[in-house]
Amino acid sequence: MVTSSMLVTGGAGFIGGHLVRELLDRGHPVRVMDNLSPQVHGEDPEPSEGLNLIRGDVRDQEDWKLALQDIEVVFHQAAAVGVGQSMYDVRRYVEVNSLGTANLLQYLANEDHDVRKLIVASSMSIYGEGAYRCPDCGPVESDLRSEEDLSRGLWEPRCPECGASLESRPTGESKPLHPTSIYATTKRDQEEMCLQIGDAYGIGAVALRYFNVYGPGQSLSNPYTGVCAIFLSRVKSGKPPIVYEDGMQTRDFVSVHDIVQANVLALERKAMEGDFFNVGTGRPTSILKVGETISGIYESGLEPVVSGEYRAGDIRHCYADITKISGYGYRPKIDFPEGMRELARWSRGQRSEDRFEEASGELERRGLLSG
Repeated sequence: MVTSSMLVTGGAGFIGGHLVRELLDRGHPVRVMDNLSPQVHGEDPEPSEGLNLIRGDVRDQEDWKLALQDIEVVFHQAAAVGVGQSMYDVRRYVEVNSLGTANLLQYLANEDHDVRKLIVASSMSIYGEGAYRCPDCGPVESDLRSEEDLSRGLWEPRCPECGASLESRPTGESKPLHPTSIYATTKRDQEEMCLQIGDAYGIGAVALRYFNVYGPGQSLSNPYTGVCAIFLSRVKSGKPPIVYEDGMQTRDFVSVHDIVQANVLALERKAMEGDFFNVGTGRPTSILKVGETISGIYESGLEPVVSGEYRAGDIRHCYADITKISGYGYRPKIDFPEGMRELARWSRGQRSEDRFEEASGELERRGLLSG
């Protein structure tokens, strides 16, 4: 096997950490660039022993200069993550995600380097609402649901032509992008800029549109890390999961192990270069089902509480059509119940701090949570 020198940005974090271990197991020299953000890593982070770590910030051009020396492949995983928080911490999200990526690309476009491949973590959030079909009108594009409908508890998107409730369908890569949050807009920025510079300078760029990632290693104290970890923290602290809307909104929950699988494919399959791919399971799961599954695994007796509240910019349904990446050998290997059991086993020995009320209170104060 031919080995290459790898840089994983955000490599001390959740997805990046799993990816680093896989690359090392495959014999690749790996360098990590991570700022060890307290929101993700806590106040006194302890990076894995033996990690070739540069404690650097993507907003600092000098840190990129140091990190990219003698690197052949970049996995750009670093990002500020969280839809709700991005709607009031706007500048930081844009600086970290959009400008931070621009700093990387500025270096690749103007300096001598050895980088021949760039794999960037994109997101399903760039789609906005997923794909829908009207029973009478056929496939339609759905905008965000109206405030009037949400305030009345009419949760399902309605056909713009006839007003009927829509049926969700698998979302393919050809769906027009319609980001509905600052986070989503910055992820679109990352994807498009990397593909543009890759094409212009002959760097094999690949964008992977992650759906809802979960698994061991998630921050259990970061209230913006994802619903699985948030619910786990609630249950571990003896509190029921709080479910927005009616709980029947769906997402595609994909194990971090399958995310790593997709990254390795992007590394090894030259034919994937210059393109973008969904990474999910192709199966929708309701948010209420997530809460029930976690409570059941923990045998907590804490039934999820369906609050009827709703957040500004939230979508109703989105799950992946994975036909495109499956053509290169991707097969999701971890189903949702198995993945949840793995996450729960890992979480039992982990410290967690339930900060859900703090985060939701902040959204409510800013008028971003209603109901």
